[in-house]
Amino acid sequence: MAIRAVISDFGGVLTTPLLGSFLAFQDETGISAEALGRAMQRIAESEGEHPLFELERGRLAESEFLDLLRVQLAPELGHAPELHRFSEIYFEALDPNQPMIDLMRDLKGRGYRMALLTNNVREWEPLWRAMLPVDEIFEVVVDSAFVGIRKPEPGIYWVRLTQRDQSVSTRVGILR
Repeated sequence: MAIRAVISDFGGVLTTPLLGSFLAFQDETGISAEALGRAMQRIAESEGEHPLFELERGRLAESEFLDLLRVQLAPELGHAPELHRFSEIYFEALDPNQPMIDLMRDLKGRGYRMALLTNNVREWEPLWRAMLPVDEIFEVVVDSAFVGIRKPEPGIYWVRLTQRDQSVSTRVGILR
């Protein structure tokens, strides 16, 4: 069976690795990735769900997520840190991966159906879309924050790709 469609992720595929953004946040604020991880784990234990996963499902607003983190970081840091610049710092350290973007553009030009599948944050959509020619390359964008499920939940791996003439639809499944 011939490959007819390509599904790409956003962060770390069409961009530089995400670790650089977390390290930039650490450098700017002095809050380590480990401290952030421990704070998120405490939230998960008290709320019953990991806050990052809820943020990526669109069930938690970015401001609520940052408020939860601020409260959980306070005992460890000795003060409630200001986190309002998190997305700004994160995106300043994230760059497009031009060779991958060029490959995606080339694949589209060769007739492949193109989809973007991303775990992301609802409030960040204008930021990440501004980094890439998303609408030029991808005919389908599945953003976890808008569909309420995230990778690796099985439901997000089913993407409906509809041909331009709307007469035929193809379901593409990615199984892990």
